[in-house]
Amino acid sequence: MLGVALPIQAQNTLKKLPISTPESVGMSSERLQRVGTLMQDYLDRDWIPGAVVIIARQGKVVYHEAYGKNGITDKSEMQKDDLFRIASMTKPIISVAAMMLYEEGKFLLDEPVSKYIPEFKDAIILQEFNPKDSSYTSTPAKKAITIRHLLTHTSGISYGFMDAKRVGAIYGKAGIPDLATMANTTIGEEVKKLAKLPLLHEPGEGWSYGLNTDVLGYLVEVLSGKKLDVFLQESILGPLQMNDTRFFYNKNAEKRLVKMAYEAKDGTVDFYKDDPQADVANFPVSGAKTYFSGGSGLCSTAEDYFKFCQMILDEGKANGKVFLSPKTIELMTKNQIGDKIMWGGSAKFGLGLSIATPESSLKQLGSVGRLGWGGAFNTTFWIDPKEEVIAVLMTQIYPTTHKEVYDKFENMVYQAIIE
Repeated sequence: MLGVALPIQAQNTLKKLPISTPESVGMSSERLQRVGTLMQDYLDRDWIPGAVVIIARQGKVVYHEAYGKNGITDKSEMQKDDLFRIASMTKPIISVAAMMLYEEGKFLLDEPVSKYIPEFKDAIILQEFNPKDSSYTSTPAKKAITIRHLLTHTSGISYGFMDAKRVGAIYGKAGIPDLATMANTTIGEEVKKLAKLPLLHEPGEGWSYGLNTDVLGYLVEVLSGKKLDVFLQESILGPLQMNDTRFFYNKNAEKRLVKMAYEAKDGTVDFYKDDPQADVANFPVSGAKTYFSGGSGLCSTAEDYFKFCQMILDEGKANGKVFLSPKTIELMTKNQIGDKIMWGGSAKFGLGLSIATPESSLKQLGSVGRLGWGGAFNTTFWIDPKEEVIAVLMTQIYPTTHKEVYDKFENMVYQAIIE
């Protein structure tokens, strides 16, 4: 049975956020206003369409604001409860789902994926690629892809857009979607096709960002015996009261679904008119609604995602329920990739989350051990266990050249800590 698009819950059914004054948790109200100044500067320069921000410390929300336009109508202002396509911010949620099954004894991290998805048994490594017809040569992989490899993006599976000339052509020829799609297909169908395509490198011997978490999402389906949306709703989203977080929505959600914007040639923001990026713009409310992308498919609100982050910060506990053991959270937040390099930087990766190192934390005010990730449509979050701080910033623009706003935002949050 396929999953269904569930209705949005009425606002009066939501649990209220734990709001407090900044001073009660060692932050400055005056200094936090610099966040708003930063956002307004980017709005005035026409570099972002709008944004929603949540900042919390010690479990208390001290700043929750909406800025700019959401594009839903020509004049509509961004609302705090607007819905955003969170793209790769789906990945930490799916990683938690997998680790819940790990705690149930469903698998071991270093078991081969092929034990549960047989199509991965005979993995191959890409050798020569012919751009004329997208043909390629390959050699058999010497190692098996493990579940740990999926959680850490070290399997050799990539994204088409990360290597468009080779991987993009190979995936495109096979019909593998990079992101969420409106097509009438399922994650199981696409993962089985993906399993037969070449890897960029031997499993475990490099860090290649890719469709690993989509495979992980299908693994959750296989191990739980439930469709991914159903498992998430029963095990994570429902118990955390993330009542607006879904893969798909009914049409009435369009009044809260932020419209996709882009950076025009003159460097300013505009909203897609005829939605040439139809799949990424319309998939939550249109199309077949059958493809539950574990790597990029969820939509959410800043408030909902804060609830997920707070559960991680509280060592796997929320609303009187233990989602994960503190020991599992500890494992997920350790460097799992050794000395492998992520995108040329010095940060590291755990099981589904990036981790700030002493070297990477020198670049801005964040602490060593800060956790986080972001989404392609320019949503981001981070969790600082040392300072007990959570920050969520959601915009909806793709592409953009002004990603520095996220580092500036991080600095604005940290400079407001006064004790």
